[in-house]
Amino acid sequence: MLCARRLAALGAGAAALRPGRAGRGILGAGIRARRVSTSWSPVGAAFNVKPQGRSLDLFSERRGLFGVPELSAPEGFHIAQEKALKKTEVLVERACSTPPGPQTVCIFDELSDSLCKVADLADFVKIAHPEPAFREAAEEACRSIGTMVEKLNTNVELYQSLQKLLADKNLVDSLDPETRRVAELFMFDFEISGIHLDNEKRKRAVDLNVKILDLSSTFLMGANFPNKIVKHLLPEHIHHNFLSDGNHIVIDGLHAEASDDLVREAAYKIFLYPNTGQLKCLEELLSNRDLLAKLVGYSTFSHRALQGTIAKNPGKPVSPTFKGKIGINLSYRTRKDFEMIQGMKMKLNPQKSEVMPWDPPYYSGVIRAERYNIEPSLYSPFFSLGACMEGLNILFNKLLGISLYAEQPAKGEVWCEDVRKLAVVHESEGLLGYIYCDFFQRADKPHQDCHFTIRGGRLKEDGVYQLPVVVLMLNLPHSSRGSPTLLTPGMMENLFHEMGHAMHSMLGRTRYQHITGTRCPTDFAEVPSILMEYFANDYRVVNQFARHYQTGQPLPKNMVSRLCESKKVCAAADMQLQVFYATLDQIYHGKHPLRRSTTDILKETQEKFYGLPYVPNTAWQLRFSHLVGYGAKYYSYLMSRAVASMVWKECFLQDPFNRAAGERYRREMLAHGGGKEPMLMVEGMLQKCPSVDDFVSALVSDLDLDFETFLMDSE
Repeated sequence: MLCARRLAALGAGAAALRPGRAGRGILGAGIRARRVSTSWSPVGAAFNVKPQGRSLDLFSERRGLFGVPELSAPEGFHIAQEKALKKTEVLVERACSTPPGPQTVCIFDELSDSLCKVADLADFVKIAHPEPAFREAAEEACRSIGTMVEKLNTNVELYQSLQKLLADKNLVDSLDPETRRVAELFMFDFEISGIHLDNEKRKRAVDLNVKILDLSSTFLMGANFPNKIVKHLLPEHIHHNFLSDGNHIVIDGLHAEASDDLVREAAYKIFLYPNTGQLKCLEELLSNRDLLAKLVGYSTFSHRALQGTIAKNPGKPVSPTFKGKIGINLSYRTRKDFEMIQGMKMKLNPQKSEVMPWDPPYYSGVIRAERYNIEPSLYSPFFSLGACMEGLNILFNKLLGISLYAEQPAKGEVWCEDVRKLAVVHESEGLLGYIYCDFFQRADKPHQDCHFTIRGGRLKEDGVYQLPVVVLMLNLPHSSRGSPTLLTPGMMENLFHEMGHAMHSMLGRTRYQHITGTRCPTDFAEVPSILMEYFANDYRVVNQFARHYQTGQPLPKNMVSRLCESKKVCAAADMQLQVFYATLDQIYHGKHPLRRSTTDILKETQEKFYGLPYVPNTAWQLRFSHLVGYGAKYYSYLMSRAVASMVWKECFLQDPFNRAAGERYRREMLAHGGGKEPMLMVEGMLQKCPSVDDFVSALVSDLDLDFETFLMDSE
């Protein structure tokens, strides 16, 4: 799309670089390193203390959100979007009147950038800002910019200006590889939007895209909306586990970790109870996606969605080969996992020993705790937020020559006073960009941990590089009077994961923002974040920062080893669950009309690809929010984990601080954003062409136990 692909939060984002030594690489001559500010603070200390007050700023000028002057008030979104739309008119005229050449691509990218600067920022604000007025204004801006994007993607004159360039072989041959790929990506966006259709069908394509945007927004809201039940319908002794609203109990999630089987069962059945409006919304969303795909020339939405990905198309290697081979390798392990879960349930609850869908998260946790003694409270004192941030700083410095510094935001620059601003600085290239860390819990804040691109990096016409800006959003507890914020092992791993996305956004110097950072195929965008999980689970890395916040004692090696091994308990069943989700996603986006209801398809797919029984009168698919951002591409988590596993084992397992491997990782994988075919980036890093069997083997081998851990514990 002209407004660059956004992974909605990479989260929800689904919501996503070429190294540039000063004056070299993709930027060409004349680009100077940004100087390092002397006002920056050490990153670890900044996260273990409360933010400094801004009382001295009472009479200073109030900046807008992220330093954007217009956004000091909600009304500023209207001003920002009007400016973007006016600039769009000028750039469209320039694109249509400029002779074909490299400048055509630059104008298209500037057009994309002017729209994305508003749309990306608004995408974040509409879900994260604590003030309703800001959220509503951002929502309207998203709709306005989104509608304009769909119109531009079917603008014939704009299309013809790009077509003239790509139709001239001599001109195409004169383009550098990155410029040529960006031109081809813009052309691809025109094609999948139906530019080749007649006027009536093009208008139909625009209308379908706008309707899909509206349905997606409605579905996402409904996916997180709580359900209520009259109090007397639930046993009184479990009422205290849920929120209360007058005469009703409010169920806002699955309560998967609750120790009481009845609490988990009640939450599952009530939270997943079918909602007629949400069901209709999903059916319309899937149907309209199918209509759009067929209108622009694809047999299914999956075929349209998987163009340009590692998977290429629904036939290879994702389905059936990739998922099928994973299933074959997992079947025995998954069966053993369910038997182990059933054994633990029988031990704790002999009256109801059948394993139900609400059981695996809780009982696998019980098994892990019993077998490995990994109670989170034993680990959290070693994982203060400041220590973990310092650990990331050490890792990035050793691997990539990168340092993180805390910077005091200006008045009005952040949306909540506990948001921290980080400057990302390279030892020779200087300032690379900014990360805003929205890490702490607050009312009405989404529970999902995510990464948002606010502004993409690009080389501007004046030769100055536009620095990337991103937000990382977590849901960590606030510090208490006696201690800093302490993270569980899972929180620490999530922090490393999201910082992997941020580094993907920071560490490149792509000439074009349309392909910056995580603006790349979905099944590649998760690789850098999942790779960071491997670093987070390596004792050599953890030993650099895990210190008891009171005594300074390092976290013992055997505790880290036990923690890592515990994650392999029931991991086959967890992976099988992901296979089920990925399969369901592709069936929903496969041949239409669907042969039966989405709930009937869920039941059949769950029992075939997961193995646990479907629970009558539930509709889990209505809570499957990834259907919006990852439509037909949920398999990306499995594919990305396979790639990350191979990169870890072949490049970093021997030495997680290997600077040469780190530089190669940046050069071959992070540097290009979406500017290079993902499989070529993988081949460049691994220095070989991996097969489907290689991907499957990498995934499944991660499930194997490390017997050295048992030997260590027995010494």
